Amino acid sequence: MPSYSKSGLSRLAALGAGVFFAAASFAQTPIQIAAAADLAPVLPALLAEFQAKSGVATKVSFASSATLATQITNGGPFDLFLSADMGFAQRVADAGLSTSDKPVAYARGTLVLWERKDGPVQPVTLDALSSPRIQSVAIANAEHAPYGRAAKASLESLHLTEQVQPKLRVAENIGQAAQFVESGNAQLGLISLTSAKTDKLQSEGSYVEMPVSSYPPILQGAVVLKGRNSQDAQKLLDFLLSPAVEEELAARGLKAPR
Repeated sequence: MPSYSKSGLSRLAALGAGVFFAAASFAQTPIQIAAAADLAPVLPALLAEFQAKSGVATKVSFASSATLATQITNGGPFDLFLSADMGFAQRVADAGLSTSDKPVAYARGTLVLWERKDGPVQPVTLDALSSPRIQSVAIANAEHAPYGRAAKASLESLHLTEQVQPKLRVAENIGQAAQFVESGNAQLGLISLTSAKTDKLQSEGSYVEMPVSSYPPILQGAVVLKGRNSQDAQKLLDFLLSPAVEEELAARGLKAPR
């Protein structure tokens, strides 16, 4: 057996510790999540719950679904894509970047009309959209955000496009649309139920759901992306699809996909 001086043993111990910590760091690489902006009010608490149960850390980036899909197809280092619709998730799958050929539906979004409590047409109803007292309406960009597409479809279905179009304040994503109306930069907002159900927006305003028949279902899809973290990402997706989490999502504004 080789003999070592005290200094040599110290160097070996330090080297061993470095190897151990490097291995631990590799094993604990966080799951990188690309998440649609409507998930910002609900996902952090669920991720904390997942980490407590699994010991696996997560890191999430919120943006419009189109922006995230583009980042992923351009090589963005993500492990899981949670889109606000099936289409952008399918685009990533079609590019051969996911572990499956098709996305899985994990939730169904709801579009609502929200107004501050000090707004001009309280209590808020759908009639507020055609009120002459309303001069600005926040909406997400229909080209980038599924909720924006749903909002435009709803206005068209309700024959309100001509009246509301000049009043629109277009945000990059649904989270920004909620910020527009919450801050007073728009008087009304066509936003997600997940935003409307946050403590802040519930205390500062009120909402009414847009008729579900007026817009296509906002079916939200997920894909696990190929890479060294795909197994942990699949575990996270399975967690999000579990009945218990499905109930939590419903309480926060995302209904079951079926």
